[in-house]
Amino acid sequence: MAANESTYLNRPLELFSGTKGPVTASRHRRTAVLYALLCLVAVLPMMLHLSPAWQVAGLGLFMPGSGFLAVGGWSMLLFPVTVVIFWVSIVAWFWAGMVVAPLTIWFGTAIIAGLLAGEAVWAPAYYLAPAAAGAMYFYGQYRNAKRHAKEVEHFKLRQSFYADSLVEVNARAAVEPIAGERELTPDQMKAARLILDLALQPPGEFKGYTIIDQFQPAALRYQINHLGFALGILQGQYVPSFQGYVRQAGRNVVDTYLAKRVWDYWVLESMWGHFNFSNFDPARKDNIMLTGWFGMHVGSYMLNSGDRYYDKPGSLTFKLNDRTSYVHDFHTIVKSVVDNFKRSDFCLYPCEPNWVYPICNMYGMNALKTHDVLFKTRLVDDALPQWMHMLETEFIDTKGSIVGLRSYWTGIEMPFYTGEAGFAFFANVFSPEFARRLWAIGRKELAFCMAPDKEGNMRLTIPAELLAFIDTIDAGNYRKGSLFAYAAVLVCAREFGDTELADAALRSMQQDCAPEIENGGAERYTKGSTLANLWAAEGILMGTGDFRNSFTKGPPESVFRGPILNDASYPEVLVAKAFSRGDDLDLVLYPGAGEGAQKIGIERLKPGASYAIKGSNEGSFQADGNGKASLTVTLRGRTPLHIVAA
Repeated sequence: MAANESTYLNRPLELFSGTKGPVTASRHRRTAVLYALLCLVAVLPMMLHLSPAWQVAGLGLFMPGSGFLAVGGWSMLLFPVTVVIFWVSIVAWFWAGMVVAPLTIWFGTAIIAGLLAGEAVWAPAYYLAPAAAGAMYFYGQYRNAKRHAKEVEHFKLRQSFYADSLVEVNARAAVEPIAGERELTPDQMKAARLILDLALQPPGEFKGYTIIDQFQPAALRYQINHLGFALGILQGQYVPSFQGYVRQAGRNVVDTYLAKRVWDYWVLESMWGHFNFSNFDPARKDNIMLTGWFGMHVGSYMLNSGDRYYDKPGSLTFKLNDRTSYVHDFHTIVKSVVDNFKRSDFCLYPCEPNWVYPICNMYGMNALKTHDVLFKTRLVDDALPQWMHMLETEFIDTKGSIVGLRSYWTGIEMPFYTGEAGFAFFANVFSPEFARRLWAIGRKELAFCMAPDKEGNMRLTIPAELLAFIDTIDAGNYRKGSLFAYAAVLVCAREFGDTELADAALRSMQQDCAPEIENGGAERYTKGSTLANLWAAEGILMGTGDFRNSFTKGPPESVFRGPILNDASYPEVLVAKAFSRGDDLDLVLYPGAGEGAQKIGIERLKPGASYAIKGSNEGSFQADGNGKASLTVTLRGRTPLHIVAA
């Protein structure tokens, strides 16, 4: 744990109930001053007795569309229409960082109203325009007060169970699987095949992905990153001594991320969000939804595979066109995160221009953590105390939850789901103490969703009164559906050792989300997006602490010096286990395309040494002068092979 981190983590829960932090308060004051100045500009044409056109345009500055009230007649109908369009522009602002959208609607409609003005201003508008703006403000305050009252009651409920729940979380999360003792079960193999089928297609191809937009959660980048996270768990926890198609899958997925269609959303966001029309480097300013997530992804690949290719200069180059490329590697991606943390007034920094998502910033901290593990740096030690302080003071709401979304420029909070039950496992990478605090809340609130099915087995059923706190929209396709929510619970429950809750979530997925077998063995839930399916696959593969360990620990050192399985055909040979203790190789293989004989290649043996095969294909062989051997093995169901020195 970083120095001073415990200052924020070990205090009683009641001290985490949010208040307005100093940076947020400063942004609110600045926004209020700017609006007051805008109102002053709005009344100047009246005070100076300028033409009706100028007065109408001025009245249009009180709020979007209010100038149409001053035009009078049929034009007044444009006022409510403008209010609706302005709200849509706000959505576009946080959806894609389109800062120009609300500004264009607000000031553009004021100009249009001025152009429509007649020879006189409709007199009541002098009072209606500011009154409409005031009514909107007080309505917002009323809604905030109601929400605040609900959150206060919610916080009291949390205080009643938090301490006992935290004790249980600490006890369960402390018991992790032992390296080298696990293998993929047949059910887990179905999830692994879904992952591998997506990852083994050539870099830059997207068969099986959900393709809607490239701005929000359905974007390709999030699917690619979670595919990489799942591969890191598969490689590091089950087959660390297999470098064949699993390692190739990891390289393919990293390289696919570099395809222009994955990251060129930043060209548009730079122009309409930063007013930058020349430098579209996606790893320069803001954009933690790229640097944080991709940094985690690349770091996990290197840590679990042992491949250090992506620390080479230029190994992560984003090519815009034949003339322009943005040259990066793992170090520069991580440096971008560090630099943005330092220059942001909130420490946490934006995804889209202006909008700060605290959960995305967790990914950034995780990228730093994996860099520390790989290269013996101390980036997290340097950044985390200030980061945690700012998270607590600027991004915690009244009920004690992380604020979903805050405007960097105005300080305004926007509703956005960040439930503890779905995101605590991210925090487990950089701060297990903070993560367990989140999960101690989330797991108990999920207990209200536990109910028996027709056979008496526990599953998740979301009561109507909890729908406000649990998102039932699939973030990967924006459709109503439960898979994403179930999968998020599954991943968190597995990470923290909550077996009963994990089993209930998995049972709910099987019952509600229509699983089907495709491509001869991969299981996909048809009532869910590809992103939700990847979260589900992660959860199915995971044991306690696996997500954290795939970014902070990696496989034991023995797998990087002992024999490895390096050649096996996919899907003919399915590798359920590959682990070396330094001088042996423990394999469990399954037939993926019919039983029978298959060739496999073993490397990193002692040159010329003799080896014995124990298990279902007993025999012996001799390594060649390069420490390699090609073997023919017969696969019938679960096929264990233990290769040891003779």
